[in-house]
Amino acid sequence: MIGTREFWGRDFEVTRDVLVPRPETELIVEAALALYPASAPIRLADVGTGSGCLAVSIALEWPLADITATDVSEAALRVAARNAARHAVDARIRFVHTSILGGIPPGFDLIVANPPYVRSGDRPGLSREVRDYEPAEALFGGPDGLDVIRTLLDESAGALVPGGRLLMEFGSGQDDVAAELVRQRPLLRLDDILLDLSGIPRTAVISRQR
Repeated sequence: MIGTREFWGRDFEVTRDVLVPRPETELIVEAALALYPASAPIRLADVGTGSGCLAVSIALEWPLADITATDVSEAALRVAARNAARHAVDARIRFVHTSILGGIPPGFDLIVANPPYVRSGDRPGLSREVRDYEPAEALFGGPDGLDVIRTLLDESAGALVPGGRLLMEFGSGQDDVAAELVRQRPLLRLDDILLDLSGIPRTAVISRQR
């Protein structure tokens, strides 16, 4: 899986070190644009940036955004940095090698994330292109697929400013349990669940309580 893939109308480099950008992930960009005007000087984190498609796309839409993009994979961060340079936003995005938001000062207005959410036991049923060529750490979220999502919710509760938002993608059929995980965290509130183009619940809009 090496070459380019279109995302949000632009070409992004992809290698075996990153997930191939999916059309459904564009829903996060759409939701972000609906929440804040392009002129907003917001502080944003893209957690698990991978190819950098979210961070770069948002940087191009929001010229005043202060963006931090994280990933546990140094190889993925190199791909993301090249994509940022390709689209001339490399000077506006900080790429940080860390898990979730570890070691990064809090105070974000917006966090976006397409975390790993595939159950580890579902690996044999994946297509060969996904199973054998995309990075396991970006796909699998533990036995129930929710290990990284739990940590993301915990860390986002402390990293967001009051009234800040988390836009988080999840897997097909995980909407009810994702909603319950948010309810279990008093600092967070589920505002909406957005459907992808196939009508499948795909993205949670979550706010930090004031």
